[in-house]
Amino acid sequence: MFDRAKMTPRDDRYVSYFRVSTDKQGRSGLGLEAQREAVSQFVSGRGAAVIAEFVEIESGSKNDRPQLALALETCRRHKAVLIIAKLDRLGRNVAFVSALMESDVEFIAADNPHASKLMLHMLAAFAEHEREMISQRTKAALAAAKARGVRLGINGARLAAANHAEAVAWTKTVAEHVNAARASGAKTLTAIAAYLNAHGVPSREGKRWHPSNVARTARRLGEA
Repeated sequence: MFDRAKMTPRDDRYVSYFRVSTDKQGRSGLGLEAQREAVSQFVSGRGAAVIAEFVEIESGSKNDRPQLALALETCRRHKAVLIIAKLDRLGRNVAFVSALMESDVEFIAADNPHASKLMLHMLAAFAEHEREMISQRTKAALAAAKARGVRLGINGARLAAANHAEAVAWTKTVAEHVNAARASGAKTLTAIAAYLNAHGVPSREGKRWHPSNVARTARRLGEA
């Protein structure tokens, strides 16, 4: 098994693996740009190169990943390292991540490149626990609403539509700032976030900008 504490020649070759959860995200590229940027920064900072890229459109709870299988085979063939933006892009299933860790392919997460095996197990466990808790809370909320006689389909759709409309309306208020950032030469999510922060433009939550909320805003600008 590869020793994370030692750098080897194969650390100059990476195969990137990206995952998004919906077909809509896959077609639009939403979610992919932030992942690509994180991986690109990590790889370029080490003077290395990505020799192949694989994109999976699949839920994090499912273990059937044809694109991941291809990525792993490419790593074996070229003696490369599999790189992901974050651990949860691999999956939110401890057994799946553990099995991958025991395979003959080294993988690394750009957001935590020096994580030990123990830490990777813990992160995977936390991700799985989070998924289970979200599922339980959702089921409990739906059951409580149903007990109150709420017609879930209609009210849920109305609430979602109202929240979405509010988000799009707010996005219009920062459109000129985002456009100014792009006009100044900011091409990436990180660059746009830096421009907005430097010019004192608050995010929707009244906090700083990051690639993730810039991506959400860019998506809504396309809908506005």
